[in-house]
Amino acid sequence: MFKRIVATILLSLSMSVYAAEIPVDAKLDYNQGIDFYKLGMYERAIESFRSAIRTYPDYIDAYYNLATILEYLKQYAEALSIYKQVYLRNPNDYEVIYKLALMSSKLEDYTKAAEYLSLIPESSNYYQRGQELAESIKVSTTLPPQKMNPPSKIATNSGIYENILSPTGVTTDTQGNVYVATFSDNTILKITPDGKRQVFIKSSQISGPISLASDTAGNIYVSNYNTNNVLKITPQGSVSVFVSKVDKPYGLHVDGNMLFITCQGSNSILRQKL
Repeated sequence: MFKRIVATILLSLSMSVYAAEIPVDAKLDYNQGIDFYKLGMYERAIESFRSAIRTYPDYIDAYYNLATILEYLKQYAEALSIYKQVYLRNPNDYEVIYKLALMSSKLEDYTKAAEYLSLIPESSNYYQRGQELAESIKVSTTLPPQKMNPPSKIATNSGIYENILSPTGVTTDTQGNVYVATFSDNTILKITPDGKRQVFIKSSQISGPISLASDTAGNIYVSNYNTNNVLKITPQGSVSVFVSKVDKPYGLHVDGNMLFITCQGSNSILRQKL
């Protein structure tokens, strides 16, 4: 089940071009994640793999191992999201395509599971497993072979989301969800690709949210104008103070492993490593 965790433990010692491109900090976090996994400290392993990804957003093995642990913990929706990051970077990885189908079936999205399974050729070692999965969920995999579009579902047509109370910041995730900060209501709304909206976070820690930004791990950052701090919200909805004592934080921008914060009170821009 954890094949790549075992197989890639020596990645930092490899002389391959791929390994040479990975920053040392990312390798250290990655290997720490493996160590935590071996000790059964799954939450700490997860955070280590996330840290490796923040430092090097194209770290395919870190994405895979993170997704595998999430799958083991039965956090299927988040595992699916992370497996998609591997697929985006290597659309010919049939093991990952099988995993996408499996996670989709766990979430009872059988149509999407069938679409993924139809991409696995008979020459692949995962073809038979794919057929067995298709049989178990009673779907057909006889869809014509096709190249799937990247799994982001962000709407590409013009339009408008109406009746949002005092909207300020906005950001998106890789699933096509839109997140909107409402300043007067101290709430973060979530709008799904099909237009359904719901309260994502309403917390006493949110006070005067202005800007939102998101990273590759799915975390959302909120500039809290009234309380002079920046919050971090995990995909599971856990809220924590990421940067404190920021003088009137306003704009946010994520670039790689760095968060940029404009500070109106001090006429400055703060850089903070993710």
